[in-house]
Amino acid sequence: MTDVYYYCNYISAGWLALQSITLISSPTIIATLLSPEVRETTVLEAYLSRSLGIAQLTLAALMVVTTGSVPLTTEFSDAADMADAANPKAPFAVPTLTINMFYHTAIAFLAYSQWAAGTSTVYMIAFVMSGIMASVGGWQLLFGTKKGRIASTVGVEKASGFPFKNKEADKKKGRLAE
Repeated sequence: MTDVYYYCNYISAGWLALQSITLISSPTIIATLLSPEVRETTVLEAYLSRSLGIAQLTLAALMVVTTGSVPLTTEFSDAADMADAANPKAPFAVPTLTINMFYHTAIAFLAYSQWAAGTSTVYMIAFVMSGIMASVGGWQLLFGTKKGRIASTVGVEKASGFPFKNKEADKKKGRLAE
């Protein structure tokens, strides 16, 4: 499960970095893709585009750093202790994943509303990518944390049973006679 956590953060950071590089390097291309008419960007549009690109690049870097992949110590001996890939020791793993999921959920809703209004097809690509990242983040929060919704002793979901009985869980707990 920890692999999914790392993949989710790395892919999300890569997607944000790709968007930010495009926003920083060429605001005119972004304005052309999103606008019905081809025109030069104003100074304000270029500034806001580049500012958003820098903010997205910063968010991507923070997501990678807070996964625990990059050691945040000044001593090399401490960094060797933190390099256990099977168990991430980053104290900010779940909060980072939560913020990542909420960010991508908000962006997915924004992109879908713009696409549904008929603005541009580029918004559909943003909706699909952010929707996938939000779904994987939500899945990881539900099932990939210690307080997830799958019991480690029984191996089945901790469902209440309403309106259906969870016969498999009852069998493994010894509550159901065959």
